[in-house]
Amino acid sequence: MEDHRVNELIELLHPAWKQQPDLSLLQFLNQLAGECGFKDKLENLSDDALIYQLKMRDSASTDEIPGLKKDYEEDFKTALLRARGVIND
Repeated sequence: MEDHRVNELIELLHPAWKQQPDLSLLQFLNQLAGECGFKDKLENLSDDALIYQLKMRDSASTDEIPGLKKDYEEDFKTALLRARGVIND
């Protein structure tokens, strides 16, 4: 894992884990995995899944996922025309 990803994960993990200090690190990671619907072994959980779960866990289910907002189009026709290069920004 690259340094910036390690730093991002630690920055997100620290305040979330402080809210549940009675859990060990593995218990807390297991809880995060369960929250995002991960059913496999904990060792197979990706850092991306942890990062997105930590970013999104306190938000509403209708909130946009970070990083996807820039690609969002309300109107399908506009999105299609933009994808075909007819509309340029």
